Amino acid sequence: MLIVNNNTDSKNLLIVDDTPDNIRLLSTMLAEQGYKVRKALNGEMALNSCQADPPDLVILDIKMPDLDGYTVCERLKLNPETAEIPVVFISALDDVIDKVKAFQVGGVDYISKPFQCEEVLARVRSQLTIRELTFKLEQKVEARTAALLGAFESLQHTQLQLVQSEKMATLGQLIAGIAHEINNPLGFITNNLAFAQEGVQSLMDHLQLYKREYPQPTEAIIDHSETIDLEYVLEDLPNILDSIKIGSDRIQQLSVSLRKFSRKNNDQPVESDLHDGLESTLLILKHRLKSNGNRGAIEIRKEYQELPQILCYPEQLNQVFMNLLANSIDALDERCEKNGGHSSEESYSITIATEFISDRSLIQIRVTDNGLGIPEDIQSQIFDYQFTTKPAGKGTGLGLAIAHQIIQRHDGLLECHSIPQQKTTFTICLPIKNHIDS
Repeated sequence: MLIVNNNTDSKNLLIVDDTPDNIRLLSTMLAEQGYKVRKALNGEMALNSCQADPPDLVILDIKMPDLDGYTVCERLKLNPETAEIPVVFISALDDVIDKVKAFQVGGVDYISKPFQCEEVLARVRSQLTIRELTFKLEQKVEARTAALLGAFESLQHTQLQLVQSEKMATLGQLIAGIAHEINNPLGFITNNLAFAQEGVQSLMDHLQLYKREYPQPTEAIIDHSETIDLEYVLEDLPNILDSIKIGSDRIQQLSVSLRKFSRKNNDQPVESDLHDGLESTLLILKHRLKSNGNRGAIEIRKEYQELPQILCYPEQLNQVFMNLLANSIDALDERCEKNGGHSSEESYSITIATEFISDRSLIQIRVTDNGLGIPEDIQSQIFDYQFTTKPAGKGTGLGLAIAHQIIQRHDGLLECHSIPQQKTTFTICLPIKNHIDS
């Protein structure tokens, strides 16, 4: 007497046999065990049934007209939708070669006729259990893979943070040192320049007094005045001193910009003027904006609106500005190179637009260049870790990824909109907040 199995979970079985008596016996026995049983009298019916509603297991006879069991199994395994269905062969063929072929075409088990009901039930239960365990194992593997991918992405983000922190710390120390070294000699120049201007003016006034008091100079004085071109010296010397003053002022501006760019406030965010950060970054990049052997000068177009101060990590946002502006310059260099050099008809420009959107309480910054743009098929990848379109040795794939992460840290948004062969715009949106999470 058969023991009823109450743990079948209503599995769906398909019996394929061209002998109705065999189908009747098997279906009755399996139905009594709680299985849902479907029947097919030939191979074509079996394939159609599996395609329409894949069963949990197929019990398949070998010797059938038209399509034999081997062919049916092969076709099931070739179809991705039915390839995972376990096939148990049942046949009167008892030679080893027949059994081997059954496994070669994809069968998982083989039952010889005449069969014992207990054996059929045991083999069916065994294969269904294996299938269920395999499914659960695949789910665990998928879950573990997803967890590993999550851990890997987290590791990448941590690595980016470390790279960014180390880079900014090193850069800050370097820039602070340069600014300090600049300030010392600059102090001597600026402090002494005022005295030099006063002294030169006094000498010039004294010479004019000599001219008035002694209008008839000696021949030696006349010859010496002509030799040194005294009139030109007196006219040009104030201009030279003014040029020195302008140059020292520029150096002082650069020193201030360097200090602003590198200032460190890692522990706490501070209220900052984003225009200061943009201007400091532009001054540092000024040498790259000038014309070079291949490309004409890059015009910076500023469309600034009045902005409120924003609570932020200014040295980090300065790094974002640096990355975006440097990328725009690179894009214009690339455009010039691909077009075969500079033409007088071509213009190169970077537009920086700032806007305070009061109803949304956020600041928007747009950096637009008229370079070659970014191909549509890679636009979604530009913020990915280590993704770069630059040749080997010219790009690390970290700049935009770090910029994106910095803006996210400020609860902001960094987006890119590019029209290939026309322009690229990077848009930063930063909310006005009274605190920033660490």
